[in-house]
Order: sequence, then structure tokens, then C-alpha cells
Amino acid sequence: MKKLISSQSTTSLSDFTKFEQQVLKSVNQIPIGKVTTYVYLAQAINNSKASRAVGNALHKNPWAPKVPCHRVVRSDGLIGGYGGGVKKKLLLLQSEGIEVEKNRIKNFKQLLYKF
Repeated sequence: MKKLISSQSTTSLSDFTKFEQQVLKSVNQIPIGKVTTYVYLAQAINNSKASRAVGNALHKNPWAPKVPCHRVVRSDGLIGGYGGGVKKKLLLLQSEGIEVEKNRIKNFKQLLYKF
């Protein structure tokens, strides 16, 4: 995958570290209506202890929400942070049919995407 979004962006994937590239490519695999965790995403790129680094890489995502970092949540089902603000993350998740109550994903285990 060479490009993650339209040609309107001046940012390219090559502007990121190899680790960040892996994170941004992997997050594109999460289907609409599903979520994954920072831990599962770290495991997907063969770096199981890097869940915090995954969050930092996602925070640098200039292509959100087209590159759907809003679909990555905490392991306890809480929605976690978002570069555009938690309220925006909540609205994006809800627009994809994901129910959230008190900042926690409802039916979390059923909606969990494992790579």
C-alpha cells in the first residue's frame, strides 16, 4: 500500500518511521463497525509490548478519519483518546453503528477485531 489517502495531502507515508508506517497500514484493516485495541494492534505488527507506542503513532495520523484510528480503543472497552478529541471519536464510532455508553463500547467482545 503506497498511498493511504487522496493526492490532496502533502504528507506521504515515507514521512513516518517504519514502525509508524506499520501501524497506519494495519489500522486500515479494521472493518467499519468493529474496533480493536492498542494491544491487538501492537501484536499485529509483531511488537506486543508496544501498545503505548501504537497510540503515539496513531496520534500522528494526518489522514484521520480515512485512516480509521478512531477504531482503536483501550483493552477495557473504554474509547480512549483521539487527536481530534474524544467527542469526535465518539461521534465517528456511533456513525459506524458502534454503541457507546459512558465512554465504553457496548458489546465490546462481539465488536472486537483481532488481526
